[in-house]
Amino acid sequence: MPLTDTKIRKAKPIDKPQRLFDGGGLYVEVSPKGGKWWRLKYRYGNKEKRLSLGVYPDVSLKDARQRRDEARKQIANGVDPSEHRKAEKALSREASANSFEVIAREWFDKQALNWAPSHSDRIIRRLERDIFPWLGGMPVEKITAPKLLDVVRRIEQRGAVETAHRALQNCGQVFRYAAATGRGDRDPSAALRGALSPVKGAHFASVTEPEKLAGILRSLDGYQGSFVVCCALKLAPLVFVRPGELRHAQWSDIDLGANEWRYTVTKTQTQHIVPLSEQAVEILADLKPVTGQGRYVFPSARDRKGDRPMSDNAVLAALRRMGIPKDEMSGHGFRAAARTILDEILGYPPHLIEHQLAHAVRDPMGRAYNRTAHLPERRLMMQAWADYLDKLKAGTEIISYHQLPEHNGPQGGLTAVKTTALARRS
Repeated sequence: MPLTDTKIRKAKPIDKPQRLFDGGGLYVEVSPKGGKWWRLKYRYGNKEKRLSLGVYPDVSLKDARQRRDEARKQIANGVDPSEHRKAEKALSREASANSFEVIAREWFDKQALNWAPSHSDRIIRRLERDIFPWLGGMPVEKITAPKLLDVVRRIEQRGAVETAHRALQNCGQVFRYAAATGRGDRDPSAALRGALSPVKGAHFASVTEPEKLAGILRSLDGYQGSFVVCCALKLAPLVFVRPGELRHAQWSDIDLGANEWRYTVTKTQTQHIVPLSEQAVEILADLKPVTGQGRYVFPSARDRKGDRPMSDNAVLAALRRMGIPKDEMSGHGFRAAARTILDEILGYPPHLIEHQLAHAVRDPMGRAYNRTAHLPERRLMMQAWADYLDKLKAGTEIISYHQLPEHNGPQGGLTAVKTTALARRS
């Protein structure tokens, strides 16, 4: 007699497995612990075999009968349902192993060893937020150019055009890695060149006019917020490092006795030395009793132990609170200001400035200069820069680009700029 749901529900376990048959080889096996498993008994190749069809009640009586009928059709067509299921599972495992997310994470793990943590975080967040939800589970060979375009256009449509381009670039790197490891044969991103809106060129906001810079410096000195943020604001123009490098400055890397800050450049993973002016040392010496017991020079206000750095928006938020608009100066803008003024007004050789900005500079033989290159000259330059900023703040030296004839820079006969003027105030 065929089974009913009532009969299955009322079946009680006994001390050994019991079988309740429905017909066509289908039965429920009730275990001594009370579990109820659907089974199909069938013959294939003159052998009696069993096929699991799921657990009751997750698989209903109706569903179990449907699965039985499908299996019997396979048998009639000369296919062993057990072997067919094994083959499907193998294909599924292979597809999972070749999914975009699996390969992307494998690619990321290998590349991240050579990246700065901040760079790694941005890439994996971009993939997890914007790519994996739509492409992560797909085998790489199934992802077409139109499908990829649909996904990156989602990013573009929310106004993040540059992020869309970067995401597309990252996807291309994953596809090429898949091809190199034998799990893909093409890069659909290559067909999408020109498919996204172009990125409009943009630069970090900065002030390179000395008179305007003087006003900003005086505002920094008058900042009424936290002492730690105040010190960061005062130090930023003196050292003109990247904002992330300033935030992550560690006391273990700073030698106040030698007037040096040595650290690894996040962008290039190379060693760098920042000579500290007397003004910079004074700021750090005042700050050390406050944060010197922790790891970071500028710790997060929310981390009493000093194990986390200041947030990336702390300096920018402070600039905005002082009324300095975002289109006038950014945390990164102090680098542009230093680069311009050191070259065009103070007359320092560009290669010294580039060294101090931690940009790649090569010698005449094409070799990268080491971190100590021109260190004595850079010490003099950094002190001269700090002194110049003091004069700007005091209003005793306002230099504007537009007036007087050329002058020789501090490195001997170097001509620094063709149009400079010096106006001194009493």
